[in-house]
Amino acid sequence: MASYSKLSDLFPIQSQLDYALEDATTQEEKENLVHQYLHKIDEKDDLIIPDFEEGLEWLNTDGPLSLRKELSGKVVVLDFFTYCCINCMHLLPDLHQLEQSYTIEDGLVVIGVHSAKFPNEKVLQNVRSAVLRYDITHPVVNDSDARLWQELEVSCWPTLVVLGPRGNLLFSLVGEGHREQLFLFTEATLKHYRKQGLLKDHDVGIKLYRDSLPPSILSFPGKIAMDPSSKQLAIADTGHHRVLVVSHTGQLLHTIGGPSSGRRDGNLSEAQFSSPQGVFIKGDTVYVADTENHLVRKIKLSEGKVSTLAGVGVQGTDKEGGAPGPQQPISSPWDVALGNAGGDILCIAMAGTHQIWALFLEDGKLPKGSKKGTCVRFAGSGNEENRNNAYPHKAGLAQPSGLALAPTEPWECLFIADSESSTIRSLSLKDGAVKHVVGGERDPLNLFAFGDVDGKGIDAKLQHPLGVSWDEGSSLLYVADSYNHKIKVVDPKTKQCRVLAGTGKAGNGLGPCFLESSFNEPGGLCLGEGGKLLYVADTNNHCIKVLNLQTKTVSLFPIVVQQEVDSATSSTPAVRKLPKLPKSAPVLTMPSITVSSGQSVTLFLKLALPTGTKLTEEAPSFWSLSAEGNEWLLEGRAVTGSISDLSEPISIVSSIPAAPASPDPTLTLDAWVYCCLSEGGACMMKAVSFKQPLLIGSTSQEGSVAVMLEHAF
Repeated sequence: MASYSKLSDLFPIQSQLDYALEDATTQEEKENLVHQYLHKIDEKDDLIIPDFEEGLEWLNTDGPLSLRKELSGKVVVLDFFTYCCINCMHLLPDLHQLEQSYTIEDGLVVIGVHSAKFPNEKVLQNVRSAVLRYDITHPVVNDSDARLWQELEVSCWPTLVVLGPRGNLLFSLVGEGHREQLFLFTEATLKHYRKQGLLKDHDVGIKLYRDSLPPSILSFPGKIAMDPSSKQLAIADTGHHRVLVVSHTGQLLHTIGGPSSGRRDGNLSEAQFSSPQGVFIKGDTVYVADTENHLVRKIKLSEGKVSTLAGVGVQGTDKEGGAPGPQQPISSPWDVALGNAGGDILCIAMAGTHQIWALFLEDGKLPKGSKKGTCVRFAGSGNEENRNNAYPHKAGLAQPSGLALAPTEPWECLFIADSESSTIRSLSLKDGAVKHVVGGERDPLNLFAFGDVDGKGIDAKLQHPLGVSWDEGSSLLYVADSYNHKIKVVDPKTKQCRVLAGTGKAGNGLGPCFLESSFNEPGGLCLGEGGKLLYVADTNNHCIKVLNLQTKTVSLFPIVVQQEVDSATSSTPAVRKLPKLPKSAPVLTMPSITVSSGQSVTLFLKLALPTGTKLTEEAPSFWSLSAEGNEWLLEGRAVTGSISDLSEPISIVSSIPAAPASPDPTLTLDAWVYCCLSEGGACMMKAVSFKQPLLIGSTSQEGSVAVMLEHAF
């Protein structure tokens, strides 16, 4: 059995280089030191590492890659990461720029080695979603059992390992913030081995999974918020790098940003974001955690403007703050919540520095000692811990990812979904004390106390919760228990935590009740209609779902996009852009009917809405008639129509032309119905598909054949 090396064999050699580089003053001196180091490394034949285990699942490639085959003759950068880790996310821009500077033909290949922290992260489909969400374009191997991690004795996320063309260890970089060294090592290594003629320019079979995906209205929506006065919703359409503002019935009112990432203030049509996460809407103002731009932004809908409130556009490392917002560097803000402690304060979940920050806004009477427009640390030492403390700056947060304010007595606190410690915490608005609510355990350094258990306090277990929403009326806290694919509810008074909805398995089903409906890593949630409805950003399902807390049912929240047609320049009638039928929509195959050419088929569509609901005027319902593979049936006639009244059956007539050589087609009638509670409330989309087989007679006849298509939602 071959003997392979591990990182501990490399550390004594590389540490000498690291010390020498610290003393070097010029770039030329640094480059010479690295070249000398590489010559020294080449003299060693015992720094070969083991190959990837056979049978592992690969993404963004045509097939598995091997250090001995496809990657032989390449300089390989291994990125050991887990997709929940904010530090791993911070490394991705460095790797992206490295790949832009040096291509596979130049001899460089970056490989993501996904080594999961949480059980949920071992599932290939979830890793695939993360690769899409983070726009990773290099090969990724799902090393679900962390075999290579263990064989190399990797100790933390992220860790970079640079290999030579023989699969031999060259360098290791632990943690984030080593961009200069990464580029120095990579450039010197490519130059060194190219000079020796050991690099090869062959392709390794890159095949991006994203290129095969169909378009969708939402892409990995991260968070959602509602303004109770206007009932407008703000949605962070994270994967499309934009923010949507919609009515409570789903009518799209504003699209700000997208479809590509960028950083730009200005008019709504010009503004750009980069993977925005947290949103908070109040009146005509939307506050946005523009995560990958490391900014906090403000959208003023009435003025049609976007501006920057905090951040400088690059990742900051400051853990104290105190500068005016636009001059204060910040790091990966993940959520925002607007509170009032004598004046408007925007609380920020600063995931990148493991802290809660506060931005003192321009209006209102500010708390004593604060200054308008400044952005400062509120709580958290900056250490990645699960440490509760009466002194806010001594407390430790792991990765604050969701915020919910409980502004009135007896609470007067900020609830925090601390994802990496799998806990829910509270931060007092009075004295800044950080306290435990549910999840985790007492050891502040143990960030692996996760699970899926109902219970009280630390007996309850969560898995990487990303969102929280407070219900003032019931004094209950709703939690997006993201990696358990569940929605849970917490009573902060008793510290009891129980599951509300979800099966515990990733899915996209709308069951007859909460516990038979499924989600896929829901990232955010908010209450509406006075606590009757709970809106959920079902992130990996690319949709918003609505939980009716009274009827205990789950529905899909529709987003209705108006199609604009310029009648002055086009004589073509508008074509309705049809949404995809949800997987939960029933497909009803009807008995065959016999018709002949020259006759007409009249389809009577009779639909019944759920009890207590009505058609939504702002989101027009409609039907669509098709005959896939037999389009001759519908020649010269409209294939869609509106549904405005369900008191009588809708009549849809199709004439049967002369039949071609392939008879016996099937007509498909699909119906999309948007409805809301009769007393007002969330809009729900219901859908059904009817399949009507036709038997075409051999002779021409006149007359009509009628059939009734009925369904009760």
